[in-house]
Formats: sequence, structure tokens, C-alpha cells
Amino acid sequence: MTSKERLRAAVEHRQPDRLPVDFGGSSITGIHCSVVENLRRHYRLEPRPVKVCEPYQMLGAIEDDLREAMGVDTAPIFPHGTLFGFPNDRWKEWRTPWGQNVLVSAHFEVDEREDGVYIYPQGDRGAAPSAHLPKTGYFFDAIVRQGALDEDNLNLEDNLEEFGPMSAAEEAYWREQAPRLRGSGRAVVTHLGGTALGDIALVPAPFLKAPKGVRGIAEWYMTVASNPAFVSALFDRQVEIALGNLARLNAIAGDVIDIAVVCGTDFGTQESTFCSRATFNEVWKPRYRRINDWIHANTPWKTFKHTCGAIESLLPDLVEAGFDIVNPVQCSAKGMDPRLLKERHGDRVTFWGGGVNTQKTLPFGTPQEVRREVLERCEIFAPGGGFVFNAIHNVQALTPTENVVAMIEAVREFNGATA
Repeated sequence: MTSKERLRAAVEHRQPDRLPVDFGGSSITGIHCSVVENLRRHYRLEPRPVKVCEPYQMLGAIEDDLREAMGVDTAPIFPHGTLFGFPNDRWKEWRTPWGQNVLVSAHFEVDEREDGVYIYPQGDRGAAPSAHLPKTGYFFDAIVRQGALDEDNLNLEDNLEEFGPMSAAEEAYWREQAPRLRGSGRAVVTHLGGTALGDIALVPAPFLKAPKGVRGIAEWYMTVASNPAFVSALFDRQVEIALGNLARLNAIAGDVIDIAVVCGTDFGTQESTFCSRATFNEVWKPRYRRINDWIHANTPWKTFKHTCGAIESLLPDLVEAGFDIVNPVQCSAKGMDPRLLKERHGDRVTFWGGGVNTQKTLPFGTPQEVRREVLERCEIFAPGGGFVFNAIHNVQALTPTENVVAMIEAVREFNGATA
């Protein structure tokens, strides 16, 4: 099988020739740029600065030579704009606070201060910084720029500021990107624009110069709880805009895309869900269903839902909402036992992730512990398809190279044993 055929088989719950692997296919299945540099060194690839493809989390681009070395089956088309509102183009060098020389967008404008690095939205130094990378940190934190709110008179338009028809620049970007991967043999993954529906990483709008509306994290969650009618009306407007843009995207690149990352809104904590099933079914489910139904009726794309945490109780609703794939499969959260997940839900949804614990085992375990956990997860999740190997969320900075290599080699070992 080609990589594309292998991954499509797994997502369609057919047994592929071997377990498909994704690293770097999206901003939630990536690897920190410092770890990417170490992997390039380990595999003796051409030494060059790593491109920071997603600056908010400082994720490094997995280029073709490293994909080959790692056995990766996916290739991304990242959105035209980063989470800081500028495109990745005309790369320039930048030295990180931890001493790594990387490549960043020419629009990457920062101030390096005593307490860390501050970045400007859309590369505009005339605006207030929208995120902060602490002096001893490895990724940016959004700066909440919440203005005064009249909670009794919220304005939908304020929280629709970043939503609108696909721009000419975005269309041109897609017309450039699609031919690059057409016929590549890899499974193409992309993030859809405007379908996030309350993703808390996007609520503070680090890509806007002066965001209006409900932009504080606490304020957003309180609004969901106290004014679900406002949130539902907001999501309805966002979905209307998104469906128009999906039609434009499909006309340009519909035959190229395999996997569409619809939404990264988290519904789980370590112990429970953020909201009740009743709230999910009232506020989110019908809007997700409209998006997924349109995609399934008009494209060959498979739809991907990211949500961390203890979300086993919501899995039936996510399936009914039309999602084909769930990520990152946080097996360490309450009620997320891998055997239970496979037994109860493995015939109806694909688990994309869950391959190794990135909170404990991968960063702090031994290579032997990593190998053991990876082999166990593969043995549980892989039979009958419905599994794409990835770690549980992004591989973080300071993760030992020998542990990442042990993870990759364990997948190879599993594939060799089942070939």
C-alpha cells in the first residue's frame, strides 16, 4: 500500500498492510522544534535550521527526509495564517531562548525582554503583544486582552471579527499548495478554517490586533454556562460562513485532502468533561453535524476531532455528530482505558493517537518503558484498523531523543511482527 492507501484503509476500519503513522501532519500531532533538530541529528540528515511551522507551540516542520527516516505516512497543508495572524513565508533565522537557531516567518516580530519573548499579532509592532514565551519556557502563552463586557448585551459581531469569506490571498495559497501534494502518495492532512467552535486556544484571538467580544478564558466558559443561547447563535453564524469557505476549498483542493481537522475544542480534563452531555448535545452537536454532513456529502475527506481528557462518555455523541476520527486519545485520563475504548467504540471511530503517554512515559520513562507501552497500545488498538499511530498530543521540548527513537522503533517492531 502507499501511505495514502494505508491510512485510508485504517480510517475506514479495514486492516492495512501495516500500522500507519502520523507525526507533523497537524498542529496537534507534531513535535517541538528542539526535538526535531535532535532527530535530524540522530538520523544523520542534512544539518540545517528547523522551520517553525506553528510558532504558538514552537512545532518544527517534519520535512520529507525526516518523514522517510521515521516512517511517517502523512503530509500537512497548514493554514495560510499562523495563530499569530501572519503567513509562514520568506523565512529568516531566529535564536530561541534555549539557544537553538531556527527559521521563522519574516513576519515573526518579537521583543526579547527580561522575563521572556513577546510576539506581535500580524507582525505589527503598533499593536499590543498577543502572546508571551517565558524566559525558561518552550512555547508561547496567549495574553488575554479582554475588554469591558456588558454580559447582558453581548454583541455577536464582536466574536465574529475573525470569520469571513476566504480571502484572495488564502485562495492563492491553496492553489499553490494543492499541486505540491497531488499524487505524492502520502495522506494529506489539513486544518479547516472557521470550524473550531469555541476552541479555547483561539478564544483570546492571538491573531487579532485588538480583539473585541468575549476573549477571556474564564469569561468564555462562564458565557457557555450562563448564556448558551448566545453561544449557539454565534456558532450558527460561524458554521454558515465556514460552509461557504468549505465549498471554495473543495473546488480548489478537494481531490488532494484526505483528513480534515475540523475542531480542536477540548471537552475533557484529567478527571471529567468540561460540560454535561446535555450541554454538548444542545450547543455543539447539531453544529458539528452540519459541518460533517456537508463534508461527507460533498468530499471524500474524513473528519478529525481533537479533544483532550476524559471524554469516553462523549464518544457516542461525537460519533453521532459525524466525526470519523478522535484524537489525541488521552489514555491516562479517567475512564480512558485503551482496552475499554477499543471494545466499546473501536468499530465506529478511528483512534488517532494514544500510542504513548507524553505526560509521563515518553519524557520521563526509560527507552525500555517507552517500547513496552507502545507495543501494548499497538496490540490493543491496531486489530481491524481504526488506529493511526501518534503520541498523545505533541511531543514536547526536552523529550529525550533516545525515547522518541525507541517509540519509532517499537512501531517498526510491531509492524514487522504483524507483516
